[in-house]
Amino acid sequence: MSVKITGMDSLQKKLKKMADGARELDGQHQVAIPDLLTESFLAKHTKFTNAQELFDNSGFKIDSPEDFKAIPDDEWDQYISSVSSFESWNEMLQSATAEYAKRKMGLSS
Repeated sequence: MSVKITGMDSLQKKLKKMADGARELDGQHQVAIPDLLTESFLAKHTKFTNAQELFDNSGFKIDSPEDFKAIPDDEWDQYISSVSSFESWNEMLQSATAEYAKRKMGLSS
């Protein structure tokens, strides 16, 4: 009796993509907000279709990184809590980062 095993090539490709993704994620990186807050992420957790809409709707003047840094954390967290399924900006970023890592490793689309 013999058993034919199929799909090993596909599995090897998936494992290679995961390993490549893990190597790419190793260490510290700066990831652009639009790469974290993707359309699909925002559609799932907010009413917005992109990060720019999220920022534009905030009522804060955000024309530069310095403008964003000047927003009081508690006020920004209140805004994020009111427009998303998250309690804070940090919580939103942690979730978005986890999804980003899954995509990089080929674990989600």
